[in-house]
Amino acid sequence: MEILELLKVGSQQLRDYNINSCRLDSEILLAKIFKKKREELLINLDQKVTPKIIRSFNKLIARRSLREPIAYILQEKEFWSKKFFVDKNTLIPRPETELMVDKVVNIFKDKKLYILDIGTGSGCILLSILSELKNSRGIGVDISKKATQIAVKNSIKHKLSQRAKFYKKSLTQISNYKFDLIVSNPPYINRKDIKNLDDDIKKFEPKLALDGGNDGLDVIKKVIYKSRSILKIKGMLALEIGNEQFKKVSKILRRNKFKTKYLVKDYQENIRCILSTLEN
Repeated sequence: MEILELLKVGSQQLRDYNINSCRLDSEILLAKIFKKKREELLINLDQKVTPKIIRSFNKLIARRSLREPIAYILQEKEFWSKKFFVDKNTLIPRPETELMVDKVVNIFKDKKLYILDIGTGSGCILLSILSELKNSRGIGVDISKKATQIAVKNSIKHKLSQRAKFYKKSLTQISNYKFDLIVSNPPYINRKDIKNLDDDIKKFEPKLALDGGNDGLDVIKKVIYKSRSILKIKGMLALEIGNEQFKKVSKILRRNKFKTKYLVKDYQENIRCILSTLEN
């Protein structure tokens, strides 16, 4: 069997399971087995494949057929032009979150900051910011020990372990610090809406990182309340929020002496990040 034929078989199986990206997914998975870039695979479609490769490919296709996300199968996801290690203990980094990183980096170019990342997961937000802000350092906290272990692994991979530290901590355990910048992509999905998410998300991504409580704002409120006591005056809170949460979150920020400075919209023009400063 040749690569082309094997890709057709894999694509058809995924199509039978109603996976829209069936051809692309097949190519990515086979490229992983060959340890090649997808583009290299596609210029050698007449190359013969061994029975061992066919068996390995069929196993990965079977996992994808069950809706397991490609990122978890590959154990990596690209974010901010870097490859981050991910597994089922961390949320898969999203392109929308890169927009928040971009805004932060542009605001604080060449500044020396002490940064806190709340609910750090894979560490992708803090590590991406620190890769650009060379004079800054920060810590990431998460209530999942396994998530923080992955974040540490990513900090070593990207040679940032001297400036980025990760801890298993809840918000209540953070005290005696004053940060220049707090960033957070907290859980913001309304608990009753989780059942409506795609199987890729609700069956595989950690519930801890998705469940925002009965109104989707439980953790957002906690982050805002806590930030009041651990952020320097005029320090900035960069908060990713869910679609259509802007008005409610803005009110909570105002009540807690935060002044909105910047809004970041996603690719559909929805406000998905609020950057606000703590006022006296």
